[in-house]
Amino acid sequence: MTSLLMRLFVHDLSGYQPRIVDLEEPISIVGISTDTTLKGIYRDVARLGRQFKDLKEANPIPNKREPWGFAAVSRGYDPKTGAMTYIMGDMVTEANEVPEGMQVFMIPALKYAIFPVRPKGRLGWGLAIANAKGYAYTQWLPRSPYEPAGVIDDFEYHDERSTRKRKPEIDLYVAIRPRGSK
Repeated sequence: MTSLLMRLFVHDLSGYQPRIVDLEEPISIVGISTDTTLKGIYRDVARLGRQFKDLKEANPIPNKREPWGFAAVSRGYDPKTGAMTYIMGDMVTEANEVPEGMQVFMIPALKYAIFPVRPKGRLGWGLAIANAKGYAYTQWLPRSPYEPAGVIDDFEYHDERSTRKRKPEIDLYVAIRPRGSK
């Protein structure tokens, strides 16, 4: 059943070779975070998204980057327990004013492998993100000359492409370093 759902809602990434980039400067985001697990992430992300929307309406984020950008960061993933911290926030040009109830997080300037996330419709976001992460970590990374960077796990980059009614898309940036380097 799962493979049928995947074919219906997401694009196949089999054999996809990501673009490798060096992020030249850190990216500042202002937002909120939660501790979650692989089992609870779908529920927790929806709750966090509603909470973030409400906080932004009550206390708008100053210095938002133009054009608009949003990031959802995963860090500290523990493969034994499935636990991680999930952070979502708007990208800002300066993080010197942080609204009450929010925090600043810096996405580090590292090497990243970029994977496309392309749901086959608005309802497929969760499956498409899970598919891209699954492919990146279980298929591409073990066969590549890279390993996880160990600083953050990854981040989803949302921009105007994610709001399109037809063919929405985001990028998944997986933090990497050459295998065996520290």
